[in-house]
Amino acid sequence: MKITRVRLKNWRNFRDAEVPDFADVTYVLGPNASGKSNFVDALRFLRDIAKPKGGGLQSAIEDRGGMKKIRCLHARKDTEVLLEVDFLGSENSVQWTYQLGFNIPATGHREPHITQERVTKRTENGKLEEILNRPDSLDREDPLRRRETHLEQIGANSKFREISNYFGTITYVHLVPQLLKFSDQIGGRILDDDPFGQEFLFRIAKTQARTRDARLRRIEGALQSIVPHLENLKFINDEVTGYPHLEIKFKHHRPHGAKQREDQFSDGTLRLLSILWLLQERSDSVLLLEEPELSLNEEIVSQIPYVIDQVRKSARSQQQVIITTHSQALLSNPGIDPKGLIVIEPTEEGSTIRKTSESEANALRTGLSPAEVVLPAAQKVSNYTQLILEL
Repeated sequence: MKITRVRLKNWRNFRDAEVPDFADVTYVLGPNASGKSNFVDALRFLRDIAKPKGGGLQSAIEDRGGMKKIRCLHARKDTEVLLEVDFLGSENSVQWTYQLGFNIPATGHREPHITQERVTKRTENGKLEEILNRPDSLDREDPLRRRETHLEQIGANSKFREISNYFGTITYVHLVPQLLKFSDQIGGRILDDDPFGQEFLFRIAKTQARTRDARLRRIEGALQSIVPHLENLKFINDEVTGYPHLEIKFKHHRPHGAKQREDQFSDGTLRLLSILWLLQERSDSVLLLEEPELSLNEEIVSQIPYVIDQVRKSARSQQQVIITTHSQALLSNPGIDPKGLIVIEPTEEGSTIRKTSESEANALRTGLSPAEVVLPAAQKVSNYTQLILEL
């Protein structure tokens, strides 16, 4: 499947915003605090409702601090939160739309309830079929049913399970190297579908050995292009604790070199390694990468768009990739598809979303990069020209 359109109403800092069309690889640009992370979180929210381990609407809302933290501060009379996503089906012949609206009821139970949940399907011949339209008669008879989506219920989503499976397999990673390096010392609860890297080694451990070793060999080859004295990247289990580890050997003057585990890797190496691994997972869903440029050398960052395109073409991957960034190095690649650029702009009435303007598109067609044409506008910070700390 492939996301083609997203609309957000009263979601976080978006009062009403829409991305009318998505590319296979999409770059989300904008200044700090404009809503890049909040935009990506809308898709994570739908994943958390539908994830295979069990989630649900109430849990997804509670994990984000409740409706007060989710609903846009600019919402006034109309306070319903609405997420709407269009897809192309797996064979690109069926168009799906999923809509989910929710709010706090004015009376009765004060837990969030569904104001609308709709699924429509348009076939290749143009016929529009309504698969789901809630609230229905059963919801009106038993209002507590409106606390749960059909998306999260196996017994209720059989006619649109393709959508539920798609949302449930969305991958989001914003790897924090210290959580990976010191996860056994830090301890504590690891989040389901952990986005911050604490569970990344377990993700590798669960992969079939043959597939895992092949991926690590490819990653080793990529890393050697920037660290020539690196070799023999492999996965091992600690014989005492049973804890999974990654190990690399660094060649030096001694015959056998020196072995290092992930807690000795640089932050940039760990982040790059995780990106290269996830790109090889060949999911038919979407990979959400938040600021992949962090901790990485600018020369490496500038090559990330090329690597993504290379992996997608060589693996014939159907996986969409959505990247939030404000990195000049990453966007300096002139091969980035102008159709894959989204700009988020903060306003006094909430953030807006736009694609490239006609003048920007014309400049990009001449060979200029997004860093030269689009990023300067996306980096503007209203009313401020310099950060000042008065002492």
